[in-house]
Amino acid sequence: MSAKASYDNIFKLMKEHHQWFSVSIPLIASENIPSAAVREALTSDFGNRYAEGWPGERVYAGCVYIDQVEMICNELAKKVFRSEFADCRATSGVVANLAVYAAFSHPGDYMLAASIPNGGHISHGKKENFGTAGLVHGLNIEYYPFSREEMTIDVDQTKKKIQEMARDGRSPKLGMFGGSLFLFPHPVKELSDFMHEHGMYINYDGAHVAGLIAGGEFQDPMREGADSMTMSSHKTLWGPQGGIIVSLEKHADAIKKAVFPGNTSCHHLHHVAGKAIALAESLQFGKDYAKQVIKNARTLAEELVKFGFGVLGEKRGYTASHQIAVDVSKFGDGGSIEKDLERANIILNRQLLPGDIKAGRHYMHPSGVRIGVPETTRLGMKEGEMNEIASFIKRVVIDKQDPQLVAKDVADFRKQFQKLHYAFDNTIGAYEYISLLNK
Repeated sequence: MSAKASYDNIFKLMKEHHQWFSVSIPLIASENIPSAAVREALTSDFGNRYAEGWPGERVYAGCVYIDQVEMICNELAKKVFRSEFADCRATSGVVANLAVYAAFSHPGDYMLAASIPNGGHISHGKKENFGTAGLVHGLNIEYYPFSREEMTIDVDQTKKKIQEMARDGRSPKLGMFGGSLFLFPHPVKELSDFMHEHGMYINYDGAHVAGLIAGGEFQDPMREGADSMTMSSHKTLWGPQGGIIVSLEKHADAIKKAVFPGNTSCHHLHHVAGKAIALAESLQFGKDYAKQVIKNARTLAEELVKFGFGVLGEKRGYTASHQIAVDVSKFGDGGSIEKDLERANIILNRQLLPGDIKAGRHYMHPSGVRIGVPETTRLGMKEGEMNEIASFIKRVVIDKQDPQLVAKDVADFRKQFQKLHYAFDNTIGAYEYISLLNK
């Protein structure tokens, strides 16, 4: 293929992607749709500039306006999360975690985190599993005891584990809360005093639930004893892809140095502008959004149960967040079902569930799928639409209907949900392709 043919094909494929998502049901728990205002920020000249360092202390000139926007972004983050300090420079949630590892631990130290089947994220993982904490920073990872019935960390068993590790000369330096499969609040309040008494630094990875925390609808880690909170800026918090760190003021200098020069050079300045816009939107609309997200997730879980799906967390109402975990093992495996649903234009992901590794299941073909409602909620969908989505999923997974036939009904369903909600301006369609070249 010639250079010009490749050039033209790229635009064709991007447009086809936009079109596909406009007729699909997006249920990836780690994705959301940013506003047109955020998208405008991403096209700005900020993305072509360098601004290494802290505002007012840059390595590069030309940052007069960039500095002002970044300071606004940090102030908005402090206000949204009621924190003493904020650093919005991390280029991803993983980089935000790396900055915390660098600031408050040394290679060879021990960290407590959730295992991946129990909801942990790969950035908290062991070296032998190619997890960021172990592979990149050299931390030794021990897993929290986990209650499958409660679908969260077991408090009493965790205290015993910390005491046992201390007796063995392996006292953990870090306690990492939060994760990727995240149905219910983690017991920060119940464990923070105990952890601090044992010399542990506490970070809460709010990558998935930052938007819910911003809306006051999940938990409040910084009031519950966390020293810092890292997060993605693009899941339930609806900004561009990136990371944010908030913390107590006493940790500010260590975090700033760990971000730059420790883990970033230039920090994607157009994304900082987009984060600032998303945080302003969160201040204005975040509470209503967070409430609806949780209503939608619970409704979808309840409807799937009615159809015969095994939804985890039954004892506690299935979920208190934006996502649900579904055991699909009696209908197939998570990987195959993910593909079947994708052919029906229902986009979700396979998921390792507690017990999968011990049962010999592989992450490509686990027993579960994970379903999230951040994006469908921002498209204006409410409880009634969750009922319809559950029915579409049933038709593919249980009834084994032809996915292409279901896809036609999904496209028809999506016709009335083409605008983005919870924003200052929604004149541009949520998936409308915006061309700067009139192509």
